[in-house]
Amino acid sequence: MSTAMPFAADGALLSEVTAAVKTAGVTLRDRYTSHAGGVSLDEVVGEIHANDDAVLDVLREPLLRSRPGSQWAEDELAGGALPPGEWWVVDPAEGNINHVHGMEDWAVTATLVRDNLPVLTVVHLPLTGDTYTAVAGGGARLNDRPLKVSAKTDLGAALTGTGQAKPGEDERTFRRIGDSVTAMLINGLVVRVSVPATMQLIHVAAGRMDAFWQFSDVRSGLVAGALLVSEAGGTVTDLAGEPWSTAGRDFLAAAPGIHPSALKVLAPIA
Repeated sequence: MSTAMPFAADGALLSEVTAAVKTAGVTLRDRYTSHAGGVSLDEVVGEIHANDDAVLDVLREPLLRSRPGSQWAEDELAGGALPPGEWWVVDPAEGNINHVHGMEDWAVTATLVRDNLPVLTVVHLPLTGDTYTAVAGGGARLNDRPLKVSAKTDLGAALTGTGQAKPGEDERTFRRIGDSVTAMLINGLVVRVSVPATMQLIHVAAGRMDAFWQFSDVRSGLVAGALLVSEAGGTVTDLAGEPWSTAGRDFLAAAPGIHPSALKVLAPIA
């Protein structure tokens, strides 16, 4: 993924955005229990919406205020290109389904997208206190430590991952997910299939995983991880091998030594 040259203002903005996301993380953490809540679909969906609303109540205005003239991408599950300009793409509870089931893989994310490329991101994990940040051209960090992707070059030794982007994807997408998992199980070492995307992409950026792919353009699950992986030295493209942006229909982020072989396996399925 190519990124725009860093603006000095982006770096200055990072601390303000980080503070806002961490504050929102307290709200989400206080709503968390280590056991599952709702039983019916309506109850589960109700809990998910309540989490989103509670976090957005404390996150939306500080982010818009921090960047005068920026706009807000309203639909969390939307994909495709955004109009020109600066947009906040936020997931108030990335991994919300995990949160409401008492699991620990969830976060609060906020990403500034400029002309369809992410230029600043904060991913905060309230249960651990860890915060992943990146600014285009300025590198990626976990707390105060720089991130670097895996040095692997052998797909046969690679830990890779994928998952669905949202409930209710079409049957063709589900079949492609299944076919891709089979193909990567044959060609790779181990495949993780889980949600949300961001919680796998932070592992790619940190060198713990070697690649992540997805047959979807749900931008809120990809923009943060795309910037983190790219700034940590990884390669981010669509499954045709072209540089990724929010206009992309599918997604692959990988260590540079793994990317070509992963693309060779996945491209025919895409």
